[in-house]
Amino acid sequence: MFIIKALVRWIVLSAAVVLAEMIIPGIHLGGTVWVTALAVGLVLGLINAFIKPVLDILTIPVNLITLGLFGFILNALLFWATAYFVPAFTISGFLAALLGSLVVAIVMWIEHLVF
Repeated sequence: MFIIKALVRWIVLSAAVVLAEMIIPGIHLGGTVWVTALAVGLVLGLINAFIKPVLDILTIPVNLITLGLFGFILNALLFWATAYFVPAFTISGFLAALLGSLVVAIVMWIEHLVF
C-alpha cells in the first residue's frame, strides 16, 4: 500500500511540475518533458522528505518572526535547488521559483485532500 501511495504522489508531483512549467514563464523542462518531470519529481520528493524537515527545524525562529512567511521562501529555495540536481530543469530567477513552488504546493495540497 505504501509503494502505491508513494508512486501516486511521485506522479502527481511530476504533473504539478509540468503544470508549473506551463503557467510560469521562467520554468523550463528540457529534453523529453515527462522524463525530466519525473526526474524533477523524484529529486524534489527526496529533498522534501530528507532535507526540508531539518531546515524547517533550523528556521523555526525566522518562521516565528515572519509569522510563517519564511516557509514560502524556503520552499522556493528548495524548488530552485532542484534545478541544480536535474540539468534539464531550469528556473530563470527567484520569482519563478517562488511561483512554481506555490503551484506545486497547491497541487500537492489538493492531492492530499483527495487521497
